[in-house]
Amino acid sequence: MRKKIVAGNWKMNLNYHEAIELFKSIKGGLERNLNLQSILLFPAYPFLDKLLEMNDLDYLHIGAQNVSSEQRGAFTGEVSAEMLSSMNVQYSLIGHSERRHFFKENHELLKNKVNQALSHNINPVFCCGESQEDRQTSNHEEIIERQLMESLFHTEVNDFRKCIIAYEPVWAIGTGQTASPEQAEEMHVFIRQLIAKKYGTSVSENTLILYGGSCNAANSEELFSLPNVDGGLIGGASLKAGEFLTILSNAGK
Repeated sequence: MRKKIVAGNWKMNLNYHEAIELFKSIKGGLERNLNLQSILLFPAYPFLDKLLEMNDLDYLHIGAQNVSSEQRGAFTGEVSAEMLSSMNVQYSLIGHSERRHFFKENHELLKNKVNQALSHNINPVFCCGESQEDRQTSNHEEIIERQLMESLFHTEVNDFRKCIIAYEPVWAIGTGQTASPEQAEEMHVFIRQLIAKKYGTSVSENTLILYGGSCNAANSEELFSLPNVDGGLIGGASLKAGEFLTILSNAGK
C-alpha cells in the first residue's frame, strides 16, 4: 500500500530568519509516529544549505523549487542539478504552473530539467495541470496527457520510478478554489491509467500522485482519503506551521 507524502512549497516567501523559525516550528511539532513515507519542504535557494544542516530526520527532506535545464556553463543566475546534488538535495520541483506561466517553460525545457535531475540522483516532483479554460472546454485530459508525454514519459522505467507526480489544477492554485473530491479522484485515476499504459500496472500502482491546489487544513483530510490521492503539494498553508502540521496529521490517518 502506498504511504502518503506531503510537500510544502514555500515559493518566494520568507526571509532567512523567518525560514529558520518556520522550519524549527514544523520540525518541533512533528508527531513521532506520523504514518507518512516522507515530508518534503521546498524553501528558496538561499535557505537550502542552512535547513539541510538543521535537518536530522530521515523522513524529512529539503528540496529545491527549481533546477536548471543546463548542465553547467555561462548561464548567470541558474542553479544546476550538479550543484544541488553536491549539497545532498534529493528532490526538485519541475514544471510548476507558475514556472510554465511566468517564465514560459515549455515541454522541451522541462524534459531537459527532468533529465538533468535524474542524471544527478535528484528525484523530480513533476507538476502537471490544466487551466480554467482547459477545464471549461473539456480539454483538461488532453492537456495533462501532453504534459506527461512530452516532458516525463520519455524516461526509462527505472528512472520513472524515482519520480513523483503532482496534479495541480491551475485554476485552484492560490485562488481558494479546490477541485472537488470527485474531480481530484477522477484526474488522479486518469493519470494512473496513463502511467499503466506506458509503464505497466505495477509501476502505476506504486507511483505517488499528489494533489496541489488550495489544499489546506480544512479540506486535506477529505482529499487525502481518496484512493488515488497520495498526499499533497501545499502552497500557502505550508507557510503556517500549525496549519501545515494539521495537514500532515490528516495525511497520516
